[in-house]
Amino acid sequence: MVIRGERVWLGGQFVKASLKIENGRILKVGRYEDGEQWAKKEGLIDCGRDCLIPGLIDIHTHGAFGFDTDDGLRDGLRQWAGKLPLEGVTAFLPTTAAQTPAVLKTALENVSAGIRAQEKEKRSPAWPGAQILGVHMEGPFLSRDYAGAQAGNSIALPSIEQFQEYQKAAGGRIRCLTLAPEEDGDFALTRYCSESGVMVSMGHSAADYETALLATANGASSMTHVFNAMTGFHHRRPGLAGAALRIPNLYGEIICDGLHCHPSVLNVFFAAKGKNFGIMVTDSLSVKGCPVGTEGRLGGQPVVMGEDGLARLKDNQTIAGSTLSMNQGLKLLVEEAMVPFECALNACTINPARLLGIERQKGRIMAGCDADLVLLGAEYEVKRVWCRGEEMVRN
Repeated sequence: MVIRGERVWLGGQFVKASLKIENGRILKVGRYEDGEQWAKKEGLIDCGRDCLIPGLIDIHTHGAFGFDTDDGLRDGLRQWAGKLPLEGVTAFLPTTAAQTPAVLKTALENVSAGIRAQEKEKRSPAWPGAQILGVHMEGPFLSRDYAGAQAGNSIALPSIEQFQEYQKAAGGRIRCLTLAPEEDGDFALTRYCSESGVMVSMGHSAADYETALLATANGASSMTHVFNAMTGFHHRRPGLAGAALRIPNLYGEIICDGLHCHPSVLNVFFAAKGKNFGIMVTDSLSVKGCPVGTEGRLGGQPVVMGEDGLARLKDNQTIAGSTLSMNQGLKLLVEEAMVPFECALNACTINPARLLGIERQKGRIMAGCDADLVLLGAEYEVKRVWCRGEEMVRN
């Protein structure tokens, strides 16, 4: 397959270019004029003036379209993965919430089975869609004081032994763990995970600035939905939010729906993190993509889809998560938060890939990388999507 366009995202800018794709990967990148020569035997896909960008990566999403990660149902996971390309997502981390050990283990086992099935069937129409990169486990090792919409009765103290049981249930596929660093005695679990290749993200936490510095020194590499469910910024007490802005080389997730954080705050965040360390996430719930009033759940708690586009706990109206689509988040960052396009695009492509250590495979258009590609129109609408070379969306 050969794709060419007048606006292909290469090296931090849009250029005229052609891509030759074989076996799900980008075989080579060449000049715009090369496309016709390469395509003599297989046809040419011409993108014109639309924008060809790397596939988007969402590393924090609990569910969508009626499916919840904690259900872990294989058919639901398949349907979820199949629909995510509609918003330009070509890879993601299904995210669990704080649950009882039995429920969480079952969810991890089922998601792991789904990942194995996708790996086995990835070249088959039986499993189309976005690639599941592993599991993001958000809890149960959180702060009760900053539980937010998480189930407080399922929160537990960090434990290496308990995490090992969860990782066993997940078949070794937990890639990211959100925890409250102040609860992790001597940062033992943080060090263990970091040394085991599991990315540790600080979140749902009462930690102060100094604790965040120590956690980072012990292996924590990111923060979960910065500004939400953490100690805030004060000019005398920078808190966890201040640490997210200040600590060099620390990644930070942020929900870019304009509701969890004001657009001006998004601008401040990305000005502080620069183009290499901010990560856009949806933190979406199962009610995403469903009509207003639809009910779902988070960690066993009932949530409802609100008219304002937010998912809230049904009992007390606490904000529980977003219903954001990634392409619309990208648009909001650029047009409302006034974040430079390169910075905004990196936040949902190469930055999450680099955090997960898969930047040679995902997150950019380069020879040798997976052919995860998205064609965007002038209003950031998704026109076409290829997941590992297979076309999933054509509008």
